[in-house]
Amino acid sequence: MERATLLKDFFRKAWPAYLAAFGFHFAANLIHVCYPQILGRITDRLQAGALTAGLLAREALVLLAVGAGHVVIGAAGMLLIMYTGRTFEKQVRNRLFWHFSRLGERFHAKNGVGRLLNYFMNDVTAVRESIAMGFNAATNAVMLLAASVTMMVLAGIPPGLVAASVLPLLAIPLFVVRFGPRIRDRSLDVQRALGEMTETAEEQFGGIRVTKSFAVEPIMNARFGKTVERIRESQLRLVRLSAFFQAVVPFLGAASLAVAIVLGGRMAVAGRITLGHFVSLTLYVRMLMHPLQQIGNVVNAIQRSRASLERLNGLLSERPEIADIGRPGDVSFGQAALEVRNLTFRYGPGERPVLRNVSFRVEPGATLGITGRTGSGKTTLAKLILRLIDPPPGTIRIGDADIRELSLESLRTQIGYVPQDGFLFSTTIRENIAFHKRDEELAAVERAARQACIYDSIVRMEHRFDTRLGERGLTLSGGQRQRVSLARGLFKNAPIMILDDSTSAVDAATEQAVIESLRRERKNRTTLIISHRISAIKHADEIIVLDDGEIVQRGTHEALIARPGLYRTFHSIQEEGSRFATGTGDS
Repeated sequence: MERATLLKDFFRKAWPAYLAAFGFHFAANLIHVCYPQILGRITDRLQAGALTAGLLAREALVLLAVGAGHVVIGAAGMLLIMYTGRTFEKQVRNRLFWHFSRLGERFHAKNGVGRLLNYFMNDVTAVRESIAMGFNAATNAVMLLAASVTMMVLAGIPPGLVAASVLPLLAIPLFVVRFGPRIRDRSLDVQRALGEMTETAEEQFGGIRVTKSFAVEPIMNARFGKTVERIRESQLRLVRLSAFFQAVVPFLGAASLAVAIVLGGRMAVAGRITLGHFVSLTLYVRMLMHPLQQIGNVVNAIQRSRASLERLNGLLSERPEIADIGRPGDVSFGQAALEVRNLTFRYGPGERPVLRNVSFRVEPGATLGITGRTGSGKTTLAKLILRLIDPPPGTIRIGDADIRELSLESLRTQIGYVPQDGFLFSTTIRENIAFHKRDEELAAVERAARQACIYDSIVRMEHRFDTRLGERGLTLSGGQRQRVSLARGLFKNAPIMILDDSTSAVDAATEQAVIESLRRERKNRTTLIISHRISAIKHADEIIVLDDGEIVQRGTHEALIARPGLYRTFHSIQEEGSRFATGTGDS
């Protein structure tokens, strides 16, 4: 599988900006290296007694111009690359978000929210700093080194003295080769630990009600503390190695300065070089210490970003489990039958089948009820119809088309799905209901709310449909969340609708009102109702009963309760429970 190449794709478009920035840095450093030359010239004139007030003023103005030119031109190059780096950051985060939305359930089951957020925050930032700040620092450092050495030779400083002064710097590549991979590996450990911490925190904050109800805050705090401690240990291992590496580079710069002072000083005393040359030499070597420190920082940043880049490229190389052929097809969902043929499905090779030889047909406009014990495969069946999970070829058809031959967009826009745990976003109720068409008129939103029997509850709220919900809609009760989710599904008004235990959290009276509304509003539209409650499906044109992945009974409500079987057992238990709840049972 060809791996994604983030930087290759980015540099293919951004190279003009980098070329322009390179030019700015080149000009800025060419100006910068004039400082020691000017100061050396001033020193020689001062020693010769030829420095007048006019010359001193002129040299001061030259130094001021050099400083201003270096700052302005250098800042232009730096800002250009920083802007380009932020553009990279924006593009990659958008690309990641789109990629995450296309990946299947198995990927998201293996990668928690915290881990995915770590890609967005830490990994993208690390790569951006490398290609922006790293480029600026590395370009300045390399150019300043090259320009300084060149200017020292052109100024008349003996090449042997220059070579001896920069000799300690030749050890830097050895340290880079030795420590670079280890820094990268330890940086990768830190990124993994941060991902685990984010995932743990997200999970614990999401389950804060459970934590409080069981009074286990100290236990959860201790568990989170262990995760933070692992991060601290990983970071300390990285800091120790990075600190040693960054300490070596300035030391080598100091060694170069010591060599320049000793050898250059002797040559100046012996008259082999002028005092101005000696001053220029020490200033140049001193000037080199800063870019050397930058080189150390850049190497560390590059090693860290390589670990992040590998993670990002690996992630973007993940391919969606569900292949989208992109053909819309010519199926009229409103006039086509939904048919399942001999469907047998297992989640992995060698695993036990979740569904076995399931076959049924739902005619256009009909209602199918599906019930069964927990774990009998009901929700899996709904996900297969939506292709949230890929069914075996030829097992699920709409009209004459295998759903695998339809584009995901055409399939999913024509099917409404309301799961049991309808996820609500932390925005307004109106935006949650009109999720797929947020610019729709309020009247359409209100109509869907009435159909879901949630309208009266909403209008009693202070801001009515503009009421903002908390995270995951936790400001609403469980029944209210379900009915807002149901309103969202009804608002879509799709030709085919699947309701997966979408009234399980409401009371019997409200459920009956919702069912009556569905029968009225979904008349002549295909509806699949999955429910444990017999009261939710007894009006269906046909009911199938799943047990251990197989259809064990099928028929109308009247036919099923007329003969022994699982359906009649469910009906009897629920009827007894209903009488007990209303106080009409035996005492």
